[in-house]
Amino acid sequence: MSQASAPPKLSALVVAHNEEDQLADCLSSLSFADEVVVVLDRCTDSSRDIALAHGARIEEGAWEIEGERRNRGIAMCEGDWILEVDADERVSDALSGEIREVIGHAGYGHFLIPYHNYVGDRLVEFGWGAAWGVSATVRLFANDPDRGPAKQWGDQRIHPSVELRGESGRLTQPMIHRVDRNISDMIARLDRYTSARARDLRASGDIGSFGRNVRRIFTRFWKCYVSRRGYREGQYGFLIALMAGIYPILSYLKANLEDD
Repeated sequence: MSQASAPPKLSALVVAHNEEDQLADCLSSLSFADEVVVVLDRCTDSSRDIALAHGARIEEGAWEIEGERRNRGIAMCEGDWILEVDADERVSDALSGEIREVIGHAGYGHFLIPYHNYVGDRLVEFGWGAAWGVSATVRLFANDPDRGPAKQWGDQRIHPSVELRGESGRLTQPMIHRVDRNISDMIARLDRYTSARARDLRASGDIGSFGRNVRRIFTRFWKCYVSRRGYREGQYGFLIALMAGIYPILSYLKANLEDD
């Protein structure tokens, strides 16, 4: 009698910087994974203790480049498949079930996961994009011992590029994303993101032009508010489109006028 092959091993990867307020809930939602790996980047809070209490394997260090710390975490994962989850994200029972189902028969490749983005307790479905939030992104991918991981990150500080290999697919169940607690959080995130983007622009040697970035205020606002139907979210949709519109010009101004 032939013996059934063992189900593929799933690794869950979390990269965190001082996420003690979010990390426990995040890791609790990953109990279905075969292993949990947590990369702690310059943490000075209780994130380490929280990760250990949830049985995670941890790596501590300091990485200036986002892509480098994410690739370090990928390299630590021993599973046949890797699920990347940020500390402000939660995997529902429905999503975990779908993940287990698809990796049981999928070939080498990667899957887009749709997102449900929350501002506080408000689900904001429309308007995300243009470097300001995501409506779907690749978070589940194969990790083959011969071919390597089907996803690798680039070397940018903010919104790093990704290299994807193999077949592509899309899940139906959403990732729960607690993106911001309130408008003040959203503004603080804009400040962090544009500072990191300014450093990337200076490192590239091409920060762009003032005129082009002014024009992008309007094109990106239109993309989020109209093309991505942010208008359906009322004032929240307007706010998201506004943040997306000023992100490029604010990054440019910081790159041009400030010194780190």
